[in-house]
Amino acid sequence: MRSPTDRRAKVGTSYEPVTLRPMQEHDLTLLHAWLQRPHVVRWWGPHDRSLSLDEVRAEHFPSSAQNAGVRQYIASLGERPIGWAQSYVTLGAGDGWWESETDPGVRGIDQFLCDPNDLGRGLGTRMVEALVRLVFSDPAVTRIQTDPAPDNVRAIRCYEKAGFRAIRRIVTPDGCAVLMTQPRP
Repeated sequence: MRSPTDRRAKVGTSYEPVTLRPMQEHDLTLLHAWLQRPHVVRWWGPHDRSLSLDEVRAEHFPSSAQNAGVRQYIASLGERPIGWAQSYVTLGAGDGWWESETDPGVRGIDQFLCDPNDLGRGLGTRMVEALVRLVFSDPAVTRIQTDPAPDNVRAIRCYEKAGFRAIRRIVTPDGCAVLMTQPRP
């Protein structure tokens, strides 16, 4: 097991927190470029790679009330954007997602690091930890869940290090997944 000092040293000489800020419309060009990167396409699917900027805008920055429960963020290390994250209300998510959920306090999360050079450095875990803190800052949230692909070992390990526990394998609209949850502390 690595000590916290080792983890800091792996990321850089000084420890900078990962911060999250609400995604703005001007971030869509960044998001569009990130969705083209092979390490993102591998887990987010080829359909996102072929989206135009206008399609990314429609999917990730809609003005409709249907996405009122979705919050999207840009993660940064200092001034450098390092990834994208979102949280959403699982109850009533639609499109075949979480149809058996009855708890209005459950939130789902998704995220990715934008630079393949940042993988394996502990930044993903720090980003997930920051997202979990942010989501649990809402007292109405009872549990957070996520659903990595069973063969996405890096993501599963990241979630485990951030306090998630694998519950079971499930089938989602995107295919097989591992349901991982973290209850309110």
